[in-house]
Amino acid sequence: MAEAASKPQRGVLGALRWTALGFAALVAGCASGPRVIPEGPPPTIERPAERAAPPPVQPGLPQDEERHRVALLVPLSGTNAGVGQSIANATMLALLDTNSDRVRITSYDTATGAAEAARRAIADGNGLILGPLLSEDVREVAPIARAADVPVLSFSNDTSVAGDGTYLLGYVPTQSIERVVNYARQNGVTQYAGLIPGGLYGERASTAFVRAVEDAGGEVTAMETYDSRPGSITSAVTRLGRNPFAAVLIAGTGNSAIAAAPLIRRTEGGSDARLLGTELWNTDSSIGSNDVLDGAWFASVPDNYYRQYATKYRTRFGSAPYRLSTLGYDAVLLTVRLARDWRVGQAFPEQRLLDRTGFAGLDGAFRFGRDGVAERMLEVQEIRDGQTVTVSPAPANFEGR
Repeated sequence: MAEAASKPQRGVLGALRWTALGFAALVAGCASGPRVIPEGPPPTIERPAERAAPPPVQPGLPQDEERHRVALLVPLSGTNAGVGQSIANATMLALLDTNSDRVRITSYDTATGAAEAARRAIADGNGLILGPLLSEDVREVAPIARAADVPVLSFSNDTSVAGDGTYLLGYVPTQSIERVVNYARQNGVTQYAGLIPGGLYGERASTAFVRAVEDAGGEVTAMETYDSRPGSITSAVTRLGRNPFAAVLIAGTGNSAIAAAPLIRRTEGGSDARLLGTELWNTDSSIGSNDVLDGAWFASVPDNYYRQYATKYRTRFGSAPYRLSTLGYDAVLLTVRLARDWRVGQAFPEQRLLDRTGFAGLDGAFRFGRDGVAERMLEVQEIRDGQTVTVSPAPANFEGR
């Protein structure tokens, strides 16, 4: 557990022992001599004033009567420690950039147990939870936080864990697929094929893809799945190439797209096909430097401010940030904004999260729906001549929407 603020030192009062002094009132002379009487009355012995007992030491973190306690639940050890620490660094940077003295953030490691991290966070008096990162951790944390009336702003993109006090800041594939398909349709593409990874993400991506194409007035002519086994992508592209298409959605990571692109180009009709990607492509900062993806379109959160942020992050922490770390930065911006109307010691104003005008951050404008999922204003980027170029900017806000 780490804090973004220093902790006061506690002193322990020791017991003081006082001893009463005896005094001889009379001094005896010799048997034959006169009695000696002391001059004046005997001295008065003053006892020290009684001191109040020290207050009992309370378990957990010291109480903070001037700032809001906010918990950050991310993996700080284990296989995902890198991205977790990057998010934690981003929250610290956001506090420094906003110069906020209203929010105190304490980090808890979910790699050693997300449920236990949530219990400790709530016992420490935190009124808002930022995180966790993984959907399985959100499932453990959500009921514990709900029972304590503590909202959760998770970095997951799994919509099945949203709602009932849990909100998702993660980039949802449905939104990026809709955005890039609509842009392709506006540019004359009517026939689409899909190359989809296996697993839960792939299932949701395929459903979103079919719906987006149909809503745009296009047609899905083929859709194939692949996994991590050697040759899986090659086999999937071979099957895909037996069908006509003008664009192929590669709904996996940038590495998957790099592997699939030359295979698609060698299929009949694939040499001129437009390659489409999702928000996952933007997690690779070097995606634009891959010549095999030249001309590809993908939808993502805006990068307007990311490069400036990355430079500042690298200067302070000595390494490049994970792309997902901006979620931590924007979560703090949101918290600081709502802290203006959040009285210390009172429950977090959860209803303010549903403000339809939305919020702004490094990743552009976003707002939460009634389902707890962040709706984002996305842009479309094109990979061109070794870099990414914005070909359809993201709207700046939700005005009129």
